[in-house]
Amino acid sequence: MNLARRCTRSFLLIMLLISERGFGADMEAPPGAMVCRGCHLERYVSYALTRHSMESDPRTPAAQGGCVACHSGGWAHVNAGGGRGVGGIVNPASKELSPEKANAVCLNCHEGGKRMEWSLSKHANRDLKCITCHQVHNMRGRDPVRERATQAQVCISCHKDRRAQINLPHRHPIPEGKVACSDCHNPHGSAGPSMMARDSVNETCYTCHMEKRGPFIHTHQPVQEDCSTCHDPHGTTNPALLKIRVPFLCQSCHEPGNHQHNLAQLGGDFWSNNFEARGCLNCHTQIHGTNNPSPSIVNRWLWR
Repeated sequence: MNLARRCTRSFLLIMLLISERGFGADMEAPPGAMVCRGCHLERYVSYALTRHSMESDPRTPAAQGGCVACHSGGWAHVNAGGGRGVGGIVNPASKELSPEKANAVCLNCHEGGKRMEWSLSKHANRDLKCITCHQVHNMRGRDPVRERATQAQVCISCHKDRRAQINLPHRHPIPEGKVACSDCHNPHGSAGPSMMARDSVNETCYTCHMEKRGPFIHTHQPVQEDCSTCHDPHGTTNPALLKIRVPFLCQSCHEPGNHQHNLAQLGGDFWSNNFEARGCLNCHTQIHGTNNPSPSIVNRWLWR
């Protein structure tokens, strides 16, 4: 499939180069794009490889006049004889164009759906432009930030603190392309914290880890509140993406000397029961929740 796609792109590029030299004048192209192609051949080729060039879709720029659908002032630019900045053409990639005006070009079509919260998002508030992350003109015909295998590289170009984390021993398979940043986050904004894909951290985690949702008769309160209380989803040096290794993670909330007020009930010494192997998890295996009897009921049954 990839070989066939590459061959198709190569053939299209060759045909465009031939037509540029005077052959293939009857080659189909959007009305506005045909004129622009004369000077901006490379840009035209990268445009022709994307969905923007599909005339059969009335939502695309191709069906709305071609290049001038995004680059307003294009006809004045052509009539004035071309040249950088001539005719008042709007280039969303221009550094002189404000983020609001540059993004308005994209949002004219790409508004609503997952982008409903864009105006309130952190990315918008920090004056990011759509083209900061997206490549509209790409010779491969693909936008790297929309490809699972390359999306993380785009994100960590700004979020550098995550670069090391996604390569730690215990992590999600992000470098392999099996998990993408957009699986958990909505970069265009959301109602949840940290631009989560769902309304909360837990709801986002449950999209993959459904077995942790419950409901359980006996629940672990931190699990119900926020998964990130114990886990760091971007990667850690501890198993199961734990922020701190067991038992120290448990003891950050649970007083280590207060095990039902009687450590002798555990048998053995304090070290072997609390620190060896899986520590607290030697006994408390279902820390996300369980339907088994509570510890108090078990104790009364054992010691009556």
